[in-house]
Amino acid sequence: MGKRAAKPLIIAIDGPAGSGKSTVSKIVAKRLALLYIDTGAMYRALTLKAMRQGLNLEDEDALVSLAGSTKIGLEEKDKLHVFLDGEDVSLAIRTPGVTANVKYIARVPGVRHEMVALQRLIGQKHCGAVLEGRDIGTVVFPNADYKFYLDASPEVRAKRRCKELIESGQKVSEISVKEDILTRDDSDMKRNVGALKKCDDAIFIDTTGLSIDGVTEKILSYICA
Repeated sequence: MGKRAAKPLIIAIDGPAGSGKSTVSKIVAKRLALLYIDTGAMYRALTLKAMRQGLNLEDEDALVSLAGSTKIGLEEKDKLHVFLDGEDVSLAIRTPGVTANVKYIARVPGVRHEMVALQRLIGQKHCGAVLEGRDIGTVVFPNADYKFYLDASPEVRAKRRCKELIESGQKVSEISVKEDILTRDDSDMKRNVGALKKCDDAIFIDTTGLSIDGVTEKILSYICA
């Protein structure tokens, strides 16, 4: 690996759902002995709590208050585990209901303020981290050492996402997953805060025709040059 700065090494990997960023980020983090931070999982955890409490997802004040009083933790074991107030919710946050409602949580400025502060704290407390999401390079860590933006065709992204959901025990169709992905893309890109966007200094990688290993090696070729 090339010369590393004294400060924590921060690698930002952004992109839409199904672009491969989650799987690749985990592998890159492991290869570089860095912490992997799934920022999307943090928003999902808060969404799950809001749903459990029956909160009005249009009530921004209530959601901001919830974010400020909620403890969300990430722990790497055999895989990344997400904890909500001490409870392991790694599987519970991947249900279709949470997926459909996370947009209400993620678009609230006050909630994002709380989450970004937590993400920065987690990233800077370790020797470095690989963070993946939709606004890591633009908002969370605009001065990240390396920024990547992954994307792929909607058809390929739908197949990947469908495979993940089926492997987690959910019954879904590729058509419904593709529709959900396109809806999420539109919502993510039109957010007033934390919108899905490729920053000017991010390295773009089209993952449509690439394997996970291929994408991983391409990213590492920039970092380890």
